[in-house]
Amino acid sequence: MNAEALIATFARDFSPRKKALIGVSGGRDSVALLHALKSAGFRKLVVCHLDHGLRGRASTEDAKFVRRLAARWDFPVEVGKVDVDKLAETQKLSLETAAREARHAFFAQQAKAHRCQRIFLAHHADDQVETVLHQLFRGSGLAGLGGMAPVSELKVGRTTLEVLRPLLGCWREEIEAYVEANRLSFREDETNASLDFATRNRWRHELFPAIQKSLGRDPRTAVWRLAEIARDEEAAIDAEIDSRFEEIAEGGDQLRLTPLRKLPVAWQRRVLKRWLQARGVSDIGFEVIERVRAILPAKGAPAAKVNLPGGGFARRRAGVLFFER
Repeated sequence: MNAEALIATFARDFSPRKKALIGVSGGRDSVALLHALKSAGFRKLVVCHLDHGLRGRASTEDAKFVRRLAARWDFPVEVGKVDVDKLAETQKLSLETAAREARHAFFAQQAKAHRCQRIFLAHHADDQVETVLHQLFRGSGLAGLGGMAPVSELKVGRTTLEVLRPLLGCWREEIEAYVEANRLSFREDETNASLDFATRNRWRHELFPAIQKSLGRDPRTAVWRLAEIARDEEAAIDAEIDSRFEEIAEGGDQLRLTPLRKLPVAWQRRVLKRWLQARGVSDIGFEVIERVRAILPAKGAPAAKVNLPGGGFARRRAGVLFFER
């Protein structure tokens, strides 16, 4: 589906008259989204741009471009800056995870400042495919295979944002056609042309073309469809987990081990993942979940703890599992 049709659908479900943030990097996708929303009557948008400090002078030019674009289209703009390299080192995170957490913190800050709990992001169908494969290769379950939802919640501390991704059904080439048809200027991210920056770029430039050559068809559509199916099935299963979680959680902070141990392994994993996510733990893959499950032995075992990504701990003591930093 093209960008105009997708935005029109969102305009029916989400009032253009309500204030919203929009993440704009200055790249093709976010510029296209901002233009499409503007054309559909979304005038109460606050443009948000975070300089990650990863591209030197180019990062500074990105911020300048976004400021000029917002001014030309008569939108307020907020620009922040963070040293992602330093954040990744101090928090012991991957570069991509550190960048994502920095963006989320920035968006939450702007949501408070502008009293606005809604944000538009420019993720598209190709991003969805790459996200699903990333989750698959890191050992995620059905939830990970569902990828990103068109409408979801993002919790950052005490702030909850409603995240809208109207371009998830739109392929990269459709966005390129939209940008060309509307003669939109944008900033070219030099890292997108560099195969050594991120695994996703290698998939985009090497893996997908190789699979298409081998199978004779575009593999992206099948992966995108898998995400749709997985997300619907995950929602149904998740509803069943809700009641179980309430029985096991003690005020949300601790998990009672006796009822947790009685659950099927698949449900144990789901409860633990939900609990860790609520504690703000990042990079929760299969291995992380299994390390935590390994300290859930029979009653009477000595206290134990396991290290978690980001520097926290899951600790078992006196029949409960609790989190600490």
